[in-house]
Amino acid sequence: MTTEQHDHDKGFQHDRSRWLSRRAALSTMAGVGAVLATPQSVLAACMALPPETAGPFPADGAHGRNASAINVLTSEGVIREDLRTSFAGLTPVAQGAPLSVEIRLVRAGENCTPLAGHALYLWHCDTVGYYSIYDEADRNYLRGVGITDADGVVRFTTIIPGCYDGRWPHMHFEVFDSPRNMNNGRDSLLISQFALPENVSRATYEADSRYSNGIKNLNRISLSQDIAFRDNASAAMAAQTLQMSGSPTSGFSGTITIGLA
Repeated sequence: MTTEQHDHDKGFQHDRSRWLSRRAALSTMAGVGAVLATPQSVLAACMALPPETAGPFPADGAHGRNASAINVLTSEGVIREDLRTSFAGLTPVAQGAPLSVEIRLVRAGENCTPLAGHALYLWHCDTVGYYSIYDEADRNYLRGVGITDADGVVRFTTIIPGCYDGRWPHMHFEVFDSPRNMNNGRDSLLISQFALPENVSRATYEADSRYSNGIKNLNRISLSQDIAFRDNASAAMAAQTLQMSGSPTSGFSGTITIGLA
């Protein structure tokens, strides 16, 4: 696979300064976007999402296994859209059913004000439940940071995560008020997770042999039993689940709105 060279290959300081220079313009535009172009789906879903554990594999310099020793948030190339490739000098590429994710970050409440210029760190496991860096030290794929645009939107290209024993299929995220304040996980405004729908997960695991243990593990768990989601009310659980379309052969797209209190 050939990887093109983009601005995100020029180093973390370049990435950070590039986004910071845009932030003033984004902040000005955000108010206009809130008035003129707030979709009805966002208006119906801008409740504050509950915090959830970062888990043992965040690589954010503050939480989980080897917390202080591993921190990708200041690594070269971490600000990027395609999470399937490794970065900062590592080369492995993640394989799996393609997934395009659109995340909208808003201020929770009646007006659903878009939050522009915020940094969102997303990470998740591979097809069989392994996390890069921790389970496989030679790769750091399926992790990356995006900066929200004037509509509060950030987009990633990744894969459908697998289902490992004891957990429902899910993704982790942390939100920061700007890339300037993204030094480690302690700087985050929210640490949480979102779930994948059962029909999408089941169809993918049944159709794609790369998810070799997916169906077996999925059959052992439900969303209402999951250790991260089970304490939430039904409305919160629905708000924490990706809305998805597509197929295992053509790939999937998913959207979710994250409301910050």
